Amino acid sequence: MRLTLDDATAAVAAPDVDVLALDEALQRLARLDERHARVVELRYFGGLSVEETAAALDLSPATVKRAWTLARAWLYRELAGEPARVPQMRDDG
Repeated sequence: MRLTLDDATAAVAAPDVDVLALDEALQRLARLDERHARVVELRYFGGLSVEETAAALDLSPATVKRAWTLARAWLYRELAGEPARVPQMRDDG
């Protein structure tokens, strides 16, 4: 199957994200917990799978899944403008 660049890009819906706000929120997350920020960078920007991210960070896949879930929820609240209620984010997995 042949696709032109236009066909391929039309098939991928670009998320409606304010990149500057996301970058600022990610920097705040990194100040709170560097591991969670690295998981977001590798999963969201790097396109790595849970297993690839776990290998890159020398973590278990379960730890990456927990960090990914928590970081996404935290970033969502930050980008939605909700007040930050940050629990202890570090887990020992």
